[in-house]
Amino acid sequence: MGLFVCMRYKLLGKSGLRVSELCLGTMTFGQDWGSFLRGASKEESKNIYNLFVNAGGNFIDTANVYQNGISEKYVGEFIAKDRNRFVVGTKYTLSTNPDDPNAGGSHRKNLFQSIDTSLKRLNTSYIDILWVHVWDYMTPIEELMRSLDDVIRSGKILYIGISDAPAWIISRANTISELHGWSSFIGLQIMYSLIERTPEREYLPMSRNLDIGITSWSPLGGGVLSGKYNEETEKKETSNELKRLGNDNPLASTFKNERNLIIAKVVQEIAKEIDKTPSQVALNWIRQQQKNQSASIIPIIGARTQKQIKDNLGCLDFELTEDQLKRLDEPSKVELGFPHDFIHSELIKNMIYGNSYSLIDNHRSNLF
Repeated sequence: MGLFVCMRYKLLGKSGLRVSELCLGTMTFGQDWGSFLRGASKEESKNIYNLFVNAGGNFIDTANVYQNGISEKYVGEFIAKDRNRFVVGTKYTLSTNPDDPNAGGSHRKNLFQSIDTSLKRLNTSYIDILWVHVWDYMTPIEELMRSLDDVIRSGKILYIGISDAPAWIISRANTISELHGWSSFIGLQIMYSLIERTPEREYLPMSRNLDIGITSWSPLGGGVLSGKYNEETEKKETSNELKRLGNDNPLASTFKNERNLIIAKVVQEIAKEIDKTPSQVALNWIRQQQKNQSASIIPIIGARTQKQIKDNLGCLDFELTEDQLKRLDEPSKVELGFPHDFIHSELIKNMIYGNSYSLIDNHRSNLF
């Protein structure tokens, strides 16, 4: 298994599907996006893929729009010799032709044409997981879920997931599907990291209750948690250099603020103390939320170089202590807001349960 501890596997949501505890994001496979997001050459993409696979990874994430389709083509070529070993997820919804109103969205027509194109690029007869890439408010929930169920029944996809949609919509979609006997979402992709913890308000309780597996994109907060922007500030690098570095991740400028740089500094301090890298510390915080949040969360790790993927995979070699987790929690935690903080306050608990709250053993308390 090379330099890394053998990867463990998780059941994805309420399915029986076994996926590796890290997911390989392939948005950087290809160079068609130019300066928008600097990608890797085919040779370097293959090297990144090999390192992930040799560490035990079997879970791969791509999308029909990544690097204008090049990402899917590379993934298809790389997995061809051992296709059935891998759990491959791709996405649809984002427009592939800005001049065609039906080339984007989650409606039935775009679903069918997107799947056929993805199957050809991936050079496979089926897709393990099809993700709805982002919520399309123009397509009715009933149309979406019935269309997705039809495609599952056709054998072209095995499971469905959804990314970047409000929690109430996901809950309603799965409820409608269960009532009609249609397939429901087993997976959810959300932005979740030390600097983006707002999913703890709605998404994580929903995933616990509905048994939906979570994959976390941008687990390093657009690169901020790697510590490189703290170092830039200390060195007072030029604005042109900051802009150049931002091309590694289009979200970087969004995440660079005082609060997040403070969090990144704590990550750096802990990394230095235990002789690990900041990226490894940030990734392990997410991996260890299964205990703290009673939720199974799989980081999606992306890389543009072999050095970056090796660094990310190094998070498998250790765990953070309770004290280290507490130190990371203090600057990063968010208020849950209304109604969560309200209904969990001592005043309201006493009004509901009287003096008996502490005497009731609630085996469902971890669901909320």
